[in-house]
Amino acid sequence: MSRKYLGKKSKKISSKDQFSILDPIDRSIEISKYDNLTPSIFGKDIWNAYEFSYLDKNLIPHLAVLEIVIPSNSAKTVESKSMKLYLNSFYDRSYKSKKEILTKITLDLSNICKAKVSVNFKTSFTRKPKSISLINTKLLLTESKNIYKFEAFRSLCPVTNQPDWAVIYLSFGSKVDIPWLTEYLVSFRETGEFHELCMDKIYSTIKNKFNLKKITVYGRFMRRGGIDINPIRSSSSNTLFSNHREFSQ
Repeated sequence: MSRKYLGKKSKKISSKDQFSILDPIDRSIEISKYDNLTPSIFGKDIWNAYEFSYLDKNLIPHLAVLEIVIPSNSAKTVESKSMKLYLNSFYDRSYKSKKEILTKITLDLSNICKAKVSVNFKTSFTRKPKSISLINTKLLLTESKNIYKFEAFRSLCPVTNQPDWAVIYLSFGSKVDIPWLTEYLVSFRETGEFHELCMDKIYSTIKNKFNLKKITVYGRFMRRGGIDINPIRSSSSNTLFSNHREFSQ
């Protein structure tokens, strides 16, 4: 797998042609590697960029947090290092207003992803959902009224082979075998996949194994390069989850 920037030295990129910085990843090509993936009915990837800087009309620098939401059914998504380089290219350009910034980023990302992407300045995060730890529980089966979490999820970047860490939240409409579920999530520790595809696989595998009508999985991945990516995959638009922060994020 070859990417424009990931795993390579980065040079300063001119801000004159910011759009060309973005490196698209074709979702269909990634998913086509697996014959048994069941697409989620609802899904989105929430990106939080904590190191976004720009100049206002008076050339005063500002540092802000951006929330970027890409629908999971978009034709393409963006490789994370190219996203970082793209967002970093704003630091020495002046803008009349925040609206001007958001309009440009929204247009660029929507064009590269071939879908409607939303972008906002983030000023606060919601509370973490109440949940039961899969690591510490003595229960053998889940209950539909509870949210469960797995705090020690590990996978590998498919390009650099560096570890990615996450807290995985799960909710189900019926009973699921907890020992099997824990063992399955542990099995990803040497798996080389992007965050989004990890969550696609988890959603599909659990849904099919237990023939679930209701299921939601949510990965809160630790930030890398000032950006965290948090995919949600669900059988319903009512996912119970929003954009919160883990302590380690």
